[in-house]
Amino acid sequence: MELNDANLQTLTEFLRKTLDPDPTIRRPAEKFLESVEGNQNYPLLLLTLLEKSQDNVIRVCAAVTFKNYIKRNWRIVEDEPDKISDLDRTAIKANIVNLMLSSPEQIQKQLSDAISIIGREDFPQKWPDLLTEMVTRFRSGDFHIINGVLRTAHSLFKRYRHEFKSNELWSEIKLVLDTFALPLTELFKATIELCQTHATDINALKVLFSSLTLISKLFYSLNFQDLPEFFEDNMETWMTNFHALLTLDNKLLQTDLVSNAIQFLASVCERPHYKHLFEDQNTLTSICEKVIVPNMEFRSADEEAFEDNSEEYIRRDLEGSDIDTRRRAACDLVRGLCKFFEGPVTAIFSGYVNSMLAEYAKNPGENWKHKDAAIYLVTSLASKAQTQKHGITQANELVNLTEFFVNHILPDLKSPNVNEFPVLKADAVKYVMIFRSQLPKEQLLQAVPLLITHLQAESTVEHTYAAHALERLFTMRGPNNSTLITAAEMAPFTEQLLNNLFKALALPGSAENEYIMKAIMRSFSLLQEAIVPYIPTLIGQLTHKLLLVSKNPSKPHFNHYLFESLCLSVRITCKANPTTVSSFEEALFPVFTEILQNDVQEFLPYVFQVMSLLLEIHSNSIPASYMALFPHLLQPVLWERTGNIPPLVRLLQAYLEKGGATIAGSAADKIPGLLGVFQKLIASKANDHQGFYLLNSIIEHMPPESITQYRKQIFILLFQRLQGSKTTKFIKSFLVFINLYCVKYGAIALQEIFDSIQPKMFGMVLEKIVIPEVQKVSGTVEKKICAVGITKVLTECPAMMDTEYTKLWIPLLQALIGFFELPEDDSIPDDEHFIDIEDTPGYQTAFSQLAFAGKKEHDPIGDAVGNPKILLAQSLHKLSTACPGRVPSMLSTSLNAEALQFLQGYLQAATVQLV
Repeated sequence: MELNDANLQTLTEFLRKTLDPDPTIRRPAEKFLESVEGNQNYPLLLLTLLEKSQDNVIRVCAAVTFKNYIKRNWRIVEDEPDKISDLDRTAIKANIVNLMLSSPEQIQKQLSDAISIIGREDFPQKWPDLLTEMVTRFRSGDFHIINGVLRTAHSLFKRYRHEFKSNELWSEIKLVLDTFALPLTELFKATIELCQTHATDINALKVLFSSLTLISKLFYSLNFQDLPEFFEDNMETWMTNFHALLTLDNKLLQTDLVSNAIQFLASVCERPHYKHLFEDQNTLTSICEKVIVPNMEFRSADEEAFEDNSEEYIRRDLEGSDIDTRRRAACDLVRGLCKFFEGPVTAIFSGYVNSMLAEYAKNPGENWKHKDAAIYLVTSLASKAQTQKHGITQANELVNLTEFFVNHILPDLKSPNVNEFPVLKADAVKYVMIFRSQLPKEQLLQAVPLLITHLQAESTVEHTYAAHALERLFTMRGPNNSTLITAAEMAPFTEQLLNNLFKALALPGSAENEYIMKAIMRSFSLLQEAIVPYIPTLIGQLTHKLLLVSKNPSKPHFNHYLFESLCLSVRITCKANPTTVSSFEEALFPVFTEILQNDVQEFLPYVFQVMSLLLEIHSNSIPASYMALFPHLLQPVLWERTGNIPPLVRLLQAYLEKGGATIAGSAADKIPGLLGVFQKLIASKANDHQGFYLLNSIIEHMPPESITQYRKQIFILLFQRLQGSKTTKFIKSFLVFINLYCVKYGAIALQEIFDSIQPKMFGMVLEKIVIPEVQKVSGTVEKKICAVGITKVLTECPAMMDTEYTKLWIPLLQALIGFFELPEDDSIPDDEHFIDIEDTPGYQTAFSQLAFAGKKEHDPIGDAVGNPKILLAQSLHKLSTACPGRVPSMLSTSLNAEALQFLQGYLQAATVQLV
């Protein structure tokens, strides 16, 4: 694509169409952009548009499109085509910082994100001058530019907060600090001075405070990995300035500067080498009284968010989003101080909690915010360690959580009017959720029906918290690892629970509430067969919801839990009565057909998983509705998207398992189509194992005569890949395949097909691959297949006894005994770096495995072989009777003593002897 006006105009038109709410206009435009994004100059055309277009909407759209393009394609993945040319990569890095700093804020933010994505891959090795280019802009004096640099640096360095410690990481942080620490400290001091100079200029202060916010975020990121020597000299200065800022009674501090400054104090007070800065009782009291208590208050901004922007409120409160609230920062500071000063801090705050609750009791209608702050303080004080799965796992023993629950939480949960004091109701629900691991079971059981009632609250926050609390309670485990709350204990509330959950989805603002859908999923999982009577109604509601969200998928977590709930409905109902599978197909197939026809990319991996689940329930036949779809599943476009590969392979495996003969007997183009998919997968290091899954199913389930003409070509393809790119993963899969082939078609067939490709190749494969590598095979079923296959080669292949292959008989037997008795060899060569499916970037989101669509492990050998060691003994006995004296002679002269001892144990266990 040339950089010319015509291409700019075309790109403008298609970008405009991507904004159209009509999917028939929007989707073709998105597909066009997807089809041309691999062309050289495409990203440069986007950058030109976002810089020079006269239409601001197009400029922003180009910026967002550019950022998403970088997100999908910048990382170079082995075996995947690189969609960005080297020339484009160089040009982007040469221009993007300048362009970002000279753009309006809306565009600046998108480009800043793009720089951080590029930086994650290329900085510092492939982009060494990035930092220097950014630091020089601090001297510009233009805070639009300075804030652009700070914002970019923040998005680049915030990963240091959660990366594992390593020498490589510390070297990178040290490089950053060498360049960045001093200029950042100088900028901080200068900005503080400018705040004093412009103390009466509100607009100037807003800009300066946004700079201070970003500086404190950067300081937090750069200090997180505990490299104290870089900031130690200035720590007193930073502390004094932040403490002074936080004790100002200034309405301008209603920005996130406060939460970041508090967060800074929280991170410092947890470090042992800064403990001395907080030891003075006056300092501690001042921080508690003047910093923490005022910032625990429920502010008007919090109230507005609670009522009018509940989604953002929930995201901040439950998930701890990046732009933290003051309250969260104050909570973190309480926890930080309690690390070294738990007794004094608890004593200071106990008085505050009692006085706040007393104020509330005088006049609940006027003073409800006092109780809200008291609950927050108690929560912060009591929480020492917390996990997503269990809530608070370690509590402050100086706080009596059970007593507080009975006296101050339960009354709000029991209040007959769920819509009165919604903030306090939400607090009460959240208290149960957070302290579920600390409260006795009887109190949790007391809370369950009350939480079900709160699902009907008008307040989005309140009913969302109720759904989340129930979902978390249903995941809790008792002493014997069964659920703490049982289906039997839920029996009196089952109908009300299901009714209220589905009604909650109809409440304003909760049509796609992920917490409610997750609670539905978890309820199905807990209740199991108790939901069967309700399924006819519920499946209709779920499919209707699926049809609605498929028009414009926008909530990935909601959608995931929706499909999980569908899977549970199918599993639980069909377990009791497999014939009901047809009623599920009747309900789901019209929606699935629409999703497939409209190519709703986000949903295809889910649809394929649910279809696999449904097809696997059928007895050995494939309904016509599935056969009609089969040719479409082989279309190359579906296999281009990484996220489709695992579920599509599983679906094809289900087709082969249920109807290999039907597929072979139908139109002749089906087998070449299947093998075409196998050939594509086997060529990729990331997906070759999926190719083997498919191939193994073809070998296991297709009638032997249907693939006779293709067998040799399959082996040739595998050898080409072995010669071109031999990896441990490939070899393990190859070993399982050849042994399955041996089990299915016999050892003679395996030897003959190898030797038909090239004379003596069978011996080469045994010597170079099977004998040295079989110890690496892992997995119970995989090991069984290899053991049975090798046993057949040893005992059912005449060439092993009568030709030059005989010299491999003892080494192969020794390898098999080692395979039984020695630990698995899990070593991987240093030069092999495998890419997980989830790490592979692509236009489509990565594959999302549905937990409740899980497939049982399939054993192609089944009960025919119980113990492979016994099979080996029996097979050797049979071989020895066919050629008396030969086997014992070979064993006594060549097999090592330890292996011989193990083998004698197998023979005794099988009660057979060698003759």
